[in-house]
Amino acid sequence: MNFRGLVARTCGLDPEEVVMSNPHLDEAKVGFAEEIPWPNNTFNVIISDNVIEHVTTPISVFREVHRVLKPGGFFLVKTPNRYHYVAAVASVTPYRFHQWFNVRRGTESHDTFPTLYRANTQCTLRKIAQSAGLLVTDITATEGRPEYMRWSPLTYAFGLLYERIVNSTELLSLLRVVLLATFRKPPE
Repeated sequence: MNFRGLVARTCGLDPEEVVMSNPHLDEAKVGFAEEIPWPNNTFNVIISDNVIEHVTTPISVFREVHRVLKPGGFFLVKTPNRYHYVAAVASVTPYRFHQWFNVRRGTESHDTFPTLYRANTQCTLRKIAQSAGLLVTDITATEGRPEYMRWSPLTYAFGLLYERIVNSTELLSLLRVVLLATFRKPPE
């Protein structure tokens, strides 16, 4: 995502040194979301794109986000849903399998990270956000193209069928692949 030039300042945080060479950032720091290296009340918006599933202590992350958000600021989260078949399979298979599988999908093995899924349900996201002092604005589950199933025509057809079924009714929304959540730090 490139927001540089569209907002006053774009900052990035990542445990890997590669963040320092990201051309889309005005400021980059190496670190972890459990200890965000910026002062209190710094940001209007924080975006977490496929990060929450990797953190050991989600409540620590949400508390840090609360600390560095300005009053009235937003925390936008995109993360896999623990109840989707991809996360369910990932939860019971070893990390080495994830690396092997993703290499076959065209992803380099060093770009595959361990997943914990400790805050990857709508209910858990709500509880953690509220415990950290954030207001829950919205949490939506969405299902798109079955990219993880693209490795064969048969599996892709299964994925398409699944997508059509879970998108056919809100009753099945708990089984959709992606959770999109918006949280807000209360205004002063």
